[in-house]
Amino acid sequence: MKLVVVGGGSTYTPELVDGFARLRDTLPVGELVLVDPAADRLEPVGGLARRIFARQGHPGKVTTTGDLEAAVDGADAVLLQLRVGGQAARQRDETWPLECGCVGQETTGAGGLAKALRTVPVVLDIAERVRDANPEAWIIDFTNPVGIVTRALLQAGHKAVGLCNVAIGLQRKFAALLGVAPADVYLEHVGLNHLTWELGVRLGGRDGADVLPRLLAEHGDAVAGDLRLPRGLLDRLGVVPSYYLRYFYAHDEVVEELRGRPSRAAEVAAMERELLEMYRDPALDEKPELLARRGGAYYSEAAVDLAASLLGGRGATQVVNVRNAGTLPFLPDDAVVEVQAEVDADGARPLPVRELDPLYAGLVAHVTAYEELALEAALRGGRDRVFRALLAHPLVGQYAYAETLTDRLIAHNREHLAWA
Repeated sequence: MKLVVVGGGSTYTPELVDGFARLRDTLPVGELVLVDPAADRLEPVGGLARRIFARQGHPGKVTTTGDLEAAVDGADAVLLQLRVGGQAARQRDETWPLECGCVGQETTGAGGLAKALRTVPVVLDIAERVRDANPEAWIIDFTNPVGIVTRALLQAGHKAVGLCNVAIGLQRKFAALLGVAPADVYLEHVGLNHLTWELGVRLGGRDGADVLPRLLAEHGDAVAGDLRLPRGLLDRLGVVPSYYLRYFYAHDEVVEELRGRPSRAAEVAAMERELLEMYRDPALDEKPELLARRGGAYYSEAAVDLAASLLGGRGATQVVNVRNAGTLPFLPDDAVVEVQAEVDADGARPLPVRELDPLYAGLVAHVTAYEELALEAALRGGRDRVFRALLAHPLVGQYAYAETLTDRLIAHNREHLAWA
C-alpha cells in the first residue's frame, strides 16, 4: 500500500508516522511518500520518519520529494496537511481581527476566512494534479478549515473525505474519565467542523446506553475545565460542545484574553524551530514529547482508521466530514457536516442523527451560510464576496466591522490572492 502526505515537511508528520508504525497491522503501508516544496523542513522530517519506522521494525519504505505528480503515481491515498503562508500567515490571522474587537483565530471568524481564501485554490490545484496522475486515489483532507476545504473538493468531484481530531480527542478523554476502553465509547457527534456538540456518549456502540448524564454529573468539572467553559453552562445544556464553541459562547472574554498574551502562532513557531532542530539529531528515533504540545493529538490514529476503512473496505464507523445529503434536513444537501459515518471502499455515508435542538441548529445553519459564501469568495474572489462572507459570520456580523476587516484581510493576504 502506498500513501502520500502532501505537506510532509510539517512538524506534525512524525506523529502521523508513529501511528503508521504502531498500527501497521491495521494499515500495512509499503511505501510512505512525504511531499513538500520546503526541502529544509522535508529533509529532517523525512530522516526522523525513517528512523521511527526502523526503531519499530516497520518494513515499509519512506521517501521524500518535491515532485507531486511522481509521488502520487500509484498511490492509494493522499493526505493533505497544508498551511499556505506558514506560521507567518497564521500570526497575521490571529492579530489583525483583534484590532476590530473580533476573535483572531486561524479557523473561524475573519482569520478563518483568510485561511480559507489562501487555502482552497491551492488544495484544488493539488487535487486536480492528483486526479490527472492517479484518479483512483482517495484524498483525505486534514487541512483547515476542513469543512470548507472538503466542500470545495467534493463540489469539484474529487474522491475526498475530511478529517479532524476533535472527536477522537473527546472519545479518548471520556474513556479515561469513565474507566473504559476508547473503542467502547461511541459519540453522538453532530455539527460542522469546529462547531460540534456531543449529544450523547454511548457505551458499547451506537445502540449502547447513553452515559452522558453520568459523565457530566461525575466529571463535569474536568470536562468544563478542558473546554474553559463554566460547569454550570454544561449542566444547563446537557451536552458537551467542542472547545471551539468557546469563541461563540464567550467571544468578548476570549478577545480580551487574546489581546493580553502572545499569539498561538508565535508559540507554535518557536516550538517548530525547536522540533526541527530535534529532528536533525540522527540519534532521535521516536517522536519527542514536545510534539504533544504542538497540537494534533490522536491525528495519526484517526488517519490510520480512515485510510484503513477506505482502502481495506473493512467497513467501520468514524466521525468524518462528509456531504450532508439530508443528514441535517435544514441544511443544503451539498453542505459538509461532521458526524458519525459508515466508511468503506465506496466512501463515507453519514449515519442518521437525532433532531438538533434549535439552540444548536440555528448556529449550524448560520455558519453553513457563511461557509457557502466563504467558498464562493475563495473560488471567485472579489472584495464584495469577502465582505458578504464576513457580514454573514456570527463572530463579525456588523457592517462596519465587515468593511474594515475586508480591507485588512486583503491587505494582509494580497500575495496569496490572485485576484487582489
